[in-house]
This record gives sequence, C-alpha cells and structure tokens, in this order.
Amino acid sequence: MLRRTILAVLIAAVAASGVYWWLSLPAALALTAATRAPDLANGKEMFNAGGCSSCHAVPNQGDRLRLGGGLALASPFGTFYVPNISPDPNDGIGRWSESDFVNAVMRGIAPDGTHYFPAFPYTSYHLAKVDDVRDLFAYLRTLPAVQGRSRDHDIPFPFNIRRNIGIWKLLFMGTGSFVPDPSRSAQWNRGAYLVNAFGHCAECHSPRNSLGGIIRGERFAGGPNPDGEGWVPNITQKGIGTWSEKDIADFLETGDMPEGDSASGAMRPVIKNLAQLTAEDRAAMAAYLKSLPPVDGPTPPKRKEGS
Repeated sequence: MLRRTILAVLIAAVAASGVYWWLSLPAALALTAATRAPDLANGKEMFNAGGCSSCHAVPNQGDRLRLGGGLALASPFGTFYVPNISPDPNDGIGRWSESDFVNAVMRGIAPDGTHYFPAFPYTSYHLAKVDDVRDLFAYLRTLPAVQGRSRDHDIPFPFNIRRNIGIWKLLFMGTGSFVPDPSRSAQWNRGAYLVNAFGHCAECHSPRNSLGGIIRGERFAGGPNPDGEGWVPNITQKGIGTWSEKDIADFLETGDMPEGDSASGAMRPVIKNLAQLTAEDRAAMAAYLKSLPPVDGPTPPKRKEGS
C-alpha cells in the first residue's frame, strides 16, 4: 500500500512538472514578412514614444542616446538593473538579429530563449506592429555603441526564477497586436496605439495586484509608485477631467500642467522623450487620453501642507 502511494505521488509530481514546463515555455514570434527597407524616421518616432532613453540611457550623463543602461529600478520584488541596448557587439545588442529584437520587445524573450522579467514593459509592447518594432531596431543600430554591462538584478528567491515568468505571462500578458476601433477616428486610433503599445502608459499609471499584474478594472487609475516613493496620478477623467485635449498635448510637450504645477520625478525624462514626437502624435495621444472614462483607483495619501 505504501509503495503504491509513493508511486502515485511520484507520478503526480512528474505530471505536474511536465505541465509546469509546458505552460512556462517561451512562446516566440516567427517573423514571416520578407526583408524590407527600414523607415528610420518611424523608428525614431517609436523610440521617443516608447521612452527608451528614460530607462536605457547611462545615468548621470547628458546624452540621451548613449544607451548603455545601468539605471536601478526598485520594485516590491527586488531591484532590476536596466541593460545596455546600444549597438555594442559585446555588451549591447550589436550581435542581435532582427528576430531576436522583435521577440525581446513583443514577447519578453531573450535571444538565449529565457524569459525577461516584466520590469521590461513587453506586456504593453506586445500590442505594437511588427514593422514598427523592426524600424525601432534599425534606428537603434544608428546610435553610438556604448561599452559596459549592467550588474545582475538583485531579485530574491523565488522571484528570481525566470521560468516562473512563463506562468506570469499566461496570467497577465496578451499576445495579440493592437486592433483599431472602426467606430473611432484615425486620430483616436493612433493615440490609442501610442498610449497602449509603445507609450506603455498603463504600466506606471495603473495599480497592481500582489503578483505584479495590472488590475484591469483600474487601468490608468494611478497608484503607488513601484519604487516606493510617491504616487502615480490617475490619468482617466477621474483624475484629469478638467484638462482639455490641448492641456494634455501641451503637458506631453512641456511637462507644464494647466493649474501651474510641473511634471516631477520619473515623469520628467518621459516628457523629454514625448517632446520629440510630432505635434500630430502628441495630439492623438491627448485625444485618446481625454476619451478615457472616469475610473476610481486607490486613494492617494493626503498631501502634507506646503508640499
């Protein structure tokens, strides 16, 4: 009887391990389109819309195009260190193929087949158009090569087990690309694409559950800053309902709010990127953000007098 019980337990364990291994497999995207001439101007627009330099530029130096990484990103799960994505062949992505890059951005899969941690916002980037990601890759290859690798992430067990990210992706990440809404204008759809895909605005402006997944019903409703300092504002009509589309577009360019305040903290480098976009793309983002219905999110802490 004991022998049978042990055997049954072993079989169940092997079966469970097999299911876990299968569910957590990285699901790569196969590129089927023929070779194409990249659009570097579009790649630059996607670079700025995605705020790539906000995270990947070498900290404490003035050139936002030196993408040597090294920025520390604190989170409830540990500290992540942003990698080098310059064209350096040894320390950056200079030896990556186009397929490597597309799968990193849209599927969160490294060239060696392992999962990237979702501090890299591929949970939004998966909505991007493949050709836009290809153009971004071509643009990155025109930037300066920067030597030096970031240090390893400081992530405690069990969050440091990359294989578990495959299960996390099943729970919190989609795989489809952006689908335009035919009932909306071309401007609105362009804004929706930029905000939800490359702009990845929801990644910071949404509260998260205990596993780090965005709470879908409170998307864009703000919440505590993941690094533990400050509060990320609600950008639905609940939070910025008094702002006009022009107010929003102006903020995306200058960081100045209609009530006289200015962007602070991590939003400052984001504004530096968004200011490089065409006025048409900022207006499109503003049109989409203005259309977001009011959503109640977590209650922010009361501001201290004088702050």
